[in-house]
Amino acid sequence: MSADASRSPAGERADVPSWRLITTLAVAGALAGLLIVGVFQWAQPQILEHRALVLSDAIQSVLGGPDHYRTLFVSDGRLVAEPPAGVDTIQAEKVYLGYDEQDRPLGYAIVGAQPGFQDVIQLIFGYDAGADRVLGMQILESKETPGLGDKIFKDEAFVAAFVGVAAPIRGVKEGAGHGGDDEVDMITGATISSRTVIDIINRRVEGLGAMLKDYVAAEAGSVAPAGQAGGAGVSP
Repeated sequence: MSADASRSPAGERADVPSWRLITTLAVAGALAGLLIVGVFQWAQPQILEHRALVLSDAIQSVLGGPDHYRTLFVSDGRLVAEPPAGVDTIQAEKVYLGYDEQDRPLGYAIVGAQPGFQDVIQLIFGYDAGADRVLGMQILESKETPGLGDKIFKDEAFVAAFVGVAAPIRGVKEGAGHGGDDEVDMITGATISSRTVIDIINRRVEGLGAMLKDYVAAEAGSVAPAGQAGGAGVSP
């Protein structure tokens, strides 16, 4: 038997048509895409629900436990209770106004974000527009340096310093302040991160200040003293 005749057919490589390779890749890609879309559609509602719960808890925290709160949307330089037609309510700029049991406004909860030392810092703070005072602050998201920048939410003294501080806030080096009611001691070793927290609050207050005051004033003007307007307490 010759050497050529003794070769096994199994050792030969069969040529695969290019159309078969393309079809296989296309099918695999389509299945992977469907899988990704399916997982996203399954997970997205749960992610949004979790974020909503975290935000709700944060609003309660920075406003000192209001009885309830309402979402207000920023539109054309003012606050409105209903979003404009066609606006994505998830992406729209908004604030949250907390009320006590008698439906009296207690203050706003406002979200803000800005790049810190490592990454973007996102926080929420309570604000009394009538008194120009911050009611509280809570970090929502931060990737600042462990052991240093993360003190903006781990340092209880720093977080507590925002309760009742006057706005705009002045950040001062620890021990270098004059005891003013608008001062917050920055964290030694995390000056950039703590300064960013202060800047976020000041910029949000400056940008929204007039709208916040106008909305509360307009709402207060719609409420009549007890005993008037037929005893309903609300003007026509």
